[in-house]
This record gives sequence, C-alpha cells and structure tokens, in this order.
Amino acid sequence: MVETLETPNPQPRVADRRVRRALRGDAFRLTALGGLAALSLDALSSVAYGPESIVLALIPAGIAAVSWTLPISLAITALLLVLVLSYRQVIAVHPDGGGAYAVAKKDLGRWPSLLAAASLVVDYTLTVAVSLAAGAASLASAFPVLADHLLLVTLIGLVVLTAINLVGIAESAKVLMGPTIVFVLAIFAVIVGGFLHHDPLATVGTDLGPVEPTEAVGIVLILKAFSAGCSSLTGVEAIANAVPAFRTPAVKRAQHTEIALGLLLGVMLVGLALLIRQYDMVPRGDVTILAQLTAAAFGKGWMFYVTNIAVTLVLVLAANTSFGGLPVLLSLLAKDHRVAHAFAMRSERPVFRYGVGALAILSLIVLLIVNADTHRLLPVFAIGVFIGFTISQVGLVLHWRRERSPGWVWRSLLNGFGAILTAIAGVVLLVEKFTEGAWLLLIIVPGLVVLFGRTENYYGSVAKLLKQGQIPPSPAPGTRTSLIVVPVVTVNLLTEQAISAALRMGGEVVAVAVAIEPSSSKRLGALWKKWDPGVPLVVLPSPNRSLVATLVGYVRKQTDKGHQVTVLLTQIETRRWWHRLLHNPRGPVLTAQLRARTDAVVATLAVRLD
Repeated sequence: MVETLETPNPQPRVADRRVRRALRGDAFRLTALGGLAALSLDALSSVAYGPESIVLALIPAGIAAVSWTLPISLAITALLLVLVLSYRQVIAVHPDGGGAYAVAKKDLGRWPSLLAAASLVVDYTLTVAVSLAAGAASLASAFPVLADHLLLVTLIGLVVLTAINLVGIAESAKVLMGPTIVFVLAIFAVIVGGFLHHDPLATVGTDLGPVEPTEAVGIVLILKAFSAGCSSLTGVEAIANAVPAFRTPAVKRAQHTEIALGLLLGVMLVGLALLIRQYDMVPRGDVTILAQLTAAAFGKGWMFYVTNIAVTLVLVLAANTSFGGLPVLLSLLAKDHRVAHAFAMRSERPVFRYGVGALAILSLIVLLIVNADTHRLLPVFAIGVFIGFTISQVGLVLHWRRERSPGWVWRSLLNGFGAILTAIAGVVLLVEKFTEGAWLLLIIVPGLVVLFGRTENYYGSVAKLLKQGQIPPSPAPGTRTSLIVVPVVTVNLLTEQAISAALRMGGEVVAVAVAIEPSSSKRLGALWKKWDPGVPLVVLPSPNRSLVATLVGYVRKQTDKGHQVTVLLTQIETRRWWHRLLHNPRGPVLTAQLRARTDAVVATLAVRLD
C-alpha cells in the first residue's frame, strides 16, 4: 500500500528580506561585491608579481627589451578578456559551479573531466601555498626579525584563513572587504600618481649594475615572457567554480563579479605596464618592481608604506580564493562519486567543511615540504590552471557546435582562439620550468586522475552489488523468525532497559551471557532467576575466554538456522566526554565484529546518566 501525504498549505511570504535570506541560506552566501573580495584576490593580487615576471623574462635581452612589457601585457589582457567572457558563459551554462570540470564532464567525457579536476586541485592548493609564502616574505622585508620564521608566519596565516572559512564564506567576505578595497585603490593611486611625474620621486633597492644582454629578442623570448606574465591570470576561474556560494540570483551575481574582476585586473595590468615603460624599470636588489613603481609615484612617504602593507596583506588573503572554490569543486566530484561522499556534506552555515579541511591539510603539507619558499613553488604554480583554461575553452567550442544557438559561430571562434593561446602558454611554461620542478606535475596530475577514476569505479562496483536502481522483489512473509539477542553481564538498570526495549521490538527475545568466569556466571544465573523478567538467559561456554568471539559465533549459528537476528547493545552516555574513557570499550569492538562477520542487525540503546 502506498500512502500519499496531503500537500501542506503554502506558507505566507516573509516580508523581512533578511529573514527570507536566512530561510533559504542566503544569509551565509555572497553578494557580488562580497564575491569580488572572497574569490578574486588571487587574480587581483597577481599584479604584484605578474608584470615583474615579464620584466625578469625580458631582461636577459637588455634594458631595451623591457619595452616589450607593454605589448605583452596588452596580449595578456586580451587573453584575460577572452577568459572572462568565456567563464561568464560557463557560469550561465553550469550554474552548479565546477568551471572547467563541469564543462569537461558535459562536453568532453570522463577522462578530460578528471584531468580538469586534477589540475584545479593542484592549482587551488598551490595558490594557498604561494600566496601565504609570498605574503610572509613580503612582511619579512618590512620586519627583518621575521626572516628566520617564514614557515611559522605562513602556518599562522593558514590557521586563521581555515578558521574564517569554517565559520562561513559570507563572514570571510566581510573580513576581506576592507583590505581588498584598500589594495585596489592603492594600485590605482600608484598608476595615476606615476603618470603625474615624468621622473621617479624616489628610488628604492640596490643597483645590480649594468645589464649585459645575453640573448636577442625573438619569438622564444617573447613566448617565455608571455607565459611568465600569464601568472596574472590565475584565479580567473574561481568565480565560475563557486557559483553556488552566491546569493540568489546566483548566476547574475557571479557573472557581474566575473566582469568586475576582468575590468579591474585588465586596467591594473596595462597601467603598471605603461609605468614600467615610462620609467624604464629594471630589477633592483631586495625590492619588487611594484615597490619601485610605488616609490616612483609617491616617494618614500606614508603612502609608500600603506601600499606595500596592503600588497602584503592581500597576497596572504589571496589564498581565500581557493577556500571558496576548491570545496565547491570537491562537492561536485563527490556527487559524481569521484571523491569521498563526505565532501558533498554541508554544515548549517552552509559550508563544505570537509573540503575546507582537506585544502588546509594539503596546503600545510606543501608548505612544510618547501619550507615556505616561494621560489620553489612558482615553477609549477600557473601550469595547472592553464590545463583547466584549455579544457574549458575546448569544451565550450564543442558545446556551441552542438547547441548551434544564435551567435554560436562567433562564440566558437572566441573560445577556440582562447584555447590555442592558453595551450601555447601552458606548453611553453612547462618546457621552460621542467627542470625547476614542473616535472612533478607529470606525476601529481596523473596520480590524481587515477585516484578519482578508481574512486568512481569503487562506488560503481558498490552500487552494482547493492543493485542500485533496481526494484527488489517483495519479501516472502513468515519465512524467517525474528530473534532479538541481548548480551548481558549483570542485572542492573542497563539490563532492565535493554530487555524492556527488546520486548517492545516484537519477536523472540533471548538474553545471552558468556561464561568467562564460572563464579560470575553462577551469580548472574541466580540474579536472573530471582528477577524473572520473562526472558530466557543463555550462558555460552567460552574455553578461550573471548566474549566477542563467543557472541559472534552464537549469532552466526542463529542466522544459519534461518533466524532474522537483531543484537541489541547498550551504551552509557556520560555527562562529560572524558568519562567515556572509564567505561568498557568492548561495545564498539563487538559492534564492528558483528557487522563485519555476521548478517545480524546491530542496534544500540543509549542510556543517559542524569
């Protein structure tokens, strides 16, 4: 018989907008501005090292080659525009998040989607490690006393970020809003202030001497500079990966945030490149290119220190981008049975706490291995995200060709052009940095792909064994008798409540004791006869004095006879958690053995000590 429940009367609409947000979980989700603070710091903070990477790649060809910084930055900005428009489309097509992974799963198949997921996991983990390490190094430049404690500083930052994100991503956005605004305003102030002065107001750092060209400007050098500068594009995909973290309407808010990120990052990259060209900026000792530009625009006054402190803070907080993106990605992988299902569980905030914890642990391992050394991380930092970029672009090309919606040709050309550019940048960077650590990606990424694939195969085999999706046959009534087994060791309140609960369950009830000590067994028999609860007591001999093995053997014999056995165990719930250590630990051991070695149902009756 199928019972149909009546549809309840619709509840009246709640007038208070804040209450409505709380009821649907929006109180703990992101606004567009909050998303820019929580998910875009990785990309925005890259202006601290992206333009400098271009200069460092060009300087072997002499000071004159630095002038190529501007056209290369314009090319990177053009690629940024392509990626922003692409991920704006990804957000609309895949509102559940996932970015490159969601695109690859739908349009390219299983293995490309696993490759995209593996590359994103690597990128998110390295983003946390690089951001924290770079921030610690920048802070130590201002406070030399910290120079010997960089690892400790990074670990403190990791603990703080993890705690903030375990509380909730909306709360993390509030914490990050102030530093983000100060950082963006400071960079724009550097650009505007720099244009107002033809000559630098101040010079910082030590002169490294005359630059002697060691190679000529050519296509290879330009490609190296382009791929190095593309480190500024890491983090562009984070918003598309975390669409469910936005408030309703999530798609529109995420798209607006993606566009705002592209505009801000593009203007900052081009503006700083123009200043580098204007001042013929070259690397100097103990300072960054951005610090030199800041001194050139402001001098060595308070604005110089405010800007550098803001850069340091934002570099550290840029790691929050990964805390917003990776837990959502892991939740999608869990729903696809490619990682443990626990990663799909949300807390009441809602927060994917298992994902946040996993990212913290992976980042901790990386930081400990490299001892918080930024230069050991940079060779493999951007390559993973280029894999994701390329897969996402190729997947969208196939999507538009299949859908053939209005404007699909131009969209295909746009995404195809972006795929070519990101593939070239990724290959060049991999070849250039291969001996500096990039070869590790050839082990880590395939290893993750295999792990995800094997996990999916395991869940598939379990579903097959459980006949998932199949309607089971109706059980034949009356073919098996129900037997409730209650293990006992003495007569007390626990025993009374266990026997009473077993009798309420229906079926035949039997109390079972194990004769480990003859005197105790005789005393229990006498008490049982005096109590006479109406339930027989079976005392099992145990030559080997093993309570667990004896009970398991008895239960197996009963199931072999055709009984449907339920074993009812009692468990004391203490007032203090440490009191549990003082009670007999056999209960969990017996439960585990019964579940592993018998077909019995194991039930637990909790008895609270008030």
